[in-house]
Amino acid sequence: MDETLRQLGELLLRSIPTIFLFLVVYVGYRIIVHKPLMRVLEERYAKTQGAVEKARADVAAAEAKTAEYEQRLREAKLSVFKAVEARRAVAMNARSEVLNAAREQASAKIGQAKAAMEADVQVAKNSLQSEVERLASQVIATVLRPAGAVGSPVGGVK
Repeated sequence: MDETLRQLGELLLRSIPTIFLFLVVYVGYRIIVHKPLMRVLEERYAKTQGAVEKARADVAAAEAKTAEYEQRLREAKLSVFKAVEARRAVAMNARSEVLNAAREQASAKIGQAKAAMEADVQVAKNSLQSEVERLASQVIATVLRPAGAVGSPVGGVK
């Protein structure tokens, strides 16, 4: 066992320069590589996070502008719709006025035509009445004429 301890002690004494060298390399690594590398990685992470946050802010701003644009678009459509409705109402009123005027004119013309037809009917009745009276006189004269004067002209002229 003594031999093993002695060998272990020798091994430990021989490994002191290696341990010292390892510690120097480790400290040098920490100072030269690790700290600057961590600083760069932190900066990179901060920049990345900043870019992500900026992108989120940009997206939020774009969504706000989109919402505003859509609202203005809705308002513009509504105003156009109202203008079209107003024009349609004006056109319908004008159309109604024209139709009413045309109806009144047609009614007046129909009244005039009815009056003219009534006058024509009255003239025709009067004309027919006088014709009826004349024909009745001829029929009576023909019926009452003497039997011997059958060949004589109408009106009794010989």
